Amino acid sequence: MLRTFDFLMIGAMLAAATVTYQIKHNTDNKAAEVRRLEAEIKLEKDTIDLLKADKALLTQPNRLERLVQAYAAELQLVPTEPSQLARPMELPMLKDQLPVPEGEEGPVSAEAPSDPIKDLITTGSVDR
Repeated sequence: MLRTFDFLMIGAMLAAATVTYQIKHNTDNKAAEVRRLEAEIKLEKDTIDLLKADKALLTQPNRLERLVQAYAAELQLVPTEPSQLARPMELPMLKDQLPVPEGEEGPVSAEAPSDPIKDLITTGSVDR
């Protein structure tokens, strides 16, 4: 004869089994979704690699030169002149053409001083 306690134990065991089954089922679904997403990511990476290879092939200078020569009459392509990119007045000045600010002397020499006594940098590693 089953007592109330036994019914409660059986009910608790059934509830625990149901929860365990649901968790396992959800875990299996999530694992399958992760595998599907990983496969999609791999496919996208492979597609990107393939597109990069296609771009490298299509933009080879010798191939473009052959196409320019083949379609020269139709396209009437001409080399780009440097003045199409920037006019001379838009270019920065050379360093030797920069005006010297007031109070400063000419450009500072980048050479190291020839006399080590005149070297004002002291590291402390050598006694003088």
